[in-house]
Amino acid sequence: MGKICVLLLIICVIGCGYSSKGGMMAAAPSITQLMPNSAPAGGIAFTLNVIGSNFVNGAVVYWNGMTRTTTFVTAGHVSATISASDIASAATVGVYVKNPGGTGIYMNQGGQPSNTVNFTVTP
Repeated sequence: MGKICVLLLIICVIGCGYSSKGGMMAAAPSITQLMPNSAPAGGIAFTLNVIGSNFVNGAVVYWNGMTRTTTFVTAGHVSATISASDIASAATVGVYVKNPGGTGIYMNQGGQPSNTVNFTVTP
């Protein structure tokens, strides 16, 4: 009877997806400010400073849905390289940050995106 109980316990643990690896999901990042928050159309490349909270190493800035080279500064600050071609013409551009996935058993889950803040490329 003891062998059957152990076997059932093993099946239950495997079937229920138990993992001893642990881990956690990264908190969703949040943007409070873009610096600068606008630029003239046809301007030169610049560094966009994104201020907020819950940024983690490996966070990526998205500019109009496309990734930009991002530098993690602190949990409240990341920066991204914006090229001259990104601001070639007047537009309102959505900017958001996405953290990498979690750790341990959550590492294969995609990171959570922040709120979207608009950047204005002025005519």
